[in-house]
Amino acid sequence: MSTRILVVDDERHIRELCRLYLEQEGFTVTEAGSGDEALDAVRRARPDLVILDLMLPGTPGLEVARALVERDVPTILLTARTDEVDRVLGLELGADDYVTKPFSPRELVARVKAVLRRVRRTERPGRRERLEFPDFVLDLAARTLTVRGKPVDCPPKEFDLLATLAQNPNRVFTRQQLLERVWDYSFYGDYRTVDVHVQRLRKKIEPEPDNPRYIRTVWGIGYRFEPDPDA
Repeated sequence: MSTRILVVDDERHIRELCRLYLEQEGFTVTEAGSGDEALDAVRRARPDLVILDLMLPGTPGLEVARALVERDVPTILLTARTDEVDRVLGLELGADDYVTKPFSPRELVARVKAVLRRVRRTERPGRRERLEFPDFVLDLAARTLTVRGKPVDCPPKEFDLLATLAQNPNRVFTRQQLLERVWDYSFYGDYRTVDVHVQRLRKKIEPEPDNPRYIRTVWGIGYRFEPDPDA
């Protein structure tokens, strides 16, 4: 069965352009022109990935993005160059990527493939890793986070970032390296998305988020994970 892509945009010519290039690569494409249509299409078609314009009639694009993240559906945002606030909010929600308009259809297809590769790497059968630390447990097979005995919601991108750090204890990662490993490509210098996700993770796993024990900042470089901070 071919990979199913849902393209959500209120401009028909953009949907048709995306469809043309995606179908040339063998993807099965469905379309939606509003937020309400998008949510209905997700329920009916169960897409493997959604390309989502944030400026939509009906249900707002950010609300659709939130619903997609809750359903663990990989999402690439389409935004205007001036929509930085919405773009950052979308990434904070857990969207996988973004493309600014006007965009290159070939670049969009490349990013679709990159996101799908990353998702498939984290879904390999037989994977049973369970990472246990003094304050939290990360189950890589079930993709669950338990903090001090209680389950904690962890959107896909936050989970992948924490897993990358936790699986490589005491290694210093630059922001660029984390972008390449977790997001599977370069964000062209937009490193703030890494910082935002680290801040959100600290609030979830650290006893004192303002004085982190696990995810340490290496000033001028990036981040390091310390597995046993009391050792």
